[in-house]
Amino acid sequence: MAADTAAERFLAEALARQMHNVGAHDFGGERVWVKKAGPRNPRWRYMLMGFLSRALGLGVLSPVPNFGGADAINTEVRRLQTLAAQGVFVPEVLAWSDTGLMLKDLGSTGEPGLSLQQEMATAKDVSACLALFDEGLAALADLHRRGGYLSQGFARNMVRAANGRIAFIDFEDDPGRALGLAQCQARDWLCYLHSTALILDQRELLEAAAPRVRAALAAVDADIRAQVLRTAGRLAWLRHLPRGRRFGRDGQRLRAVAWLLQGLSR
Repeated sequence: MAADTAAERFLAEALARQMHNVGAHDFGGERVWVKKAGPRNPRWRYMLMGFLSRALGLGVLSPVPNFGGADAINTEVRRLQTLAAQGVFVPEVLAWSDTGLMLKDLGSTGEPGLSLQQEMATAKDVSACLALFDEGLAALADLHRRGGYLSQGFARNMVRAANGRIAFIDFEDDPGRALGLAQCQARDWLCYLHSTALILDQRELLEAAAPRVRAALAAVDADIRAQVLRTAGRLAWLRHLPRGRRFGRDGQRLRAVAWLLQGLSR
C-alpha cells in the first residue's frame, strides 16, 4: 500500500462509486485518475497471438498475458515505479490496493492531454504529422537509453502532458516476464510503427517516414536491431498488398508497416 493514508481512503471511496474502469476525480484540488482492477484477458487472444508469432518465427511478438485483478494492479504499480526511477516520464502513483490504483494527473487541470496517435491523426498538415512521428521515435529511443521498455508501445499510450513532454501510460502487463530486454525494446519499436503506419499512409508520408525509421534503428543496440531486422524480413512481402478495402483495415496497416520497414532486411 502507498504511504499516504488520505490517498488510500480517497481511493477506496472512489472505487466504490466509480462506474467505469478509469475515471477522473478531484483530490485535494487536483485532478487524479482512478483505475479499477479489470478481469483477466480471454485465453483465445493469447492463443491467436501465439500461433501468429510461431508461424512467422517471431519470438518478439510472443503474447504477454494480462492476468487482471490484483496482479494487473501490482504489475502496473511496479512498472511505473521502476520507470520513474529510471527517469522516464510516467504518471505518479498516489495510492493502490488489490482492487485499483490512483494516479496523479500529468500536470493539467483542464481537458485530458491528447495521445500522440490522436495528434498525428488530427495534425493540420503533413509537416506537422511527420514532426509528431519523429517526436515519438525520439521519445522511444530516450526511454530505451534509460534501460526501460513499455507494456504496449502504441502511440495511443504516449500522452501529451501539460509541460509539452510525452509521457507513457498503461502498464497492466509486463513483457519482461516472457522476453529479454532486447526483445521487449524491439517489441516497442514494432508496436509504435504498427500504431502510426496507417496514419502516415493516409497522409502519403510512408516514403518520407521510412528513412527516419532506418536512421532511428541504426542508432539502437545491435541486439534490438537484429530483432527488428528479422521482423522486417518476414513482413517484406506485405508491401505488395494492393491498397483499398479488399484486405480490410488490418491488412492495410500491415502493408504500411512493411513499407516503413523496407530496406531494413537487406
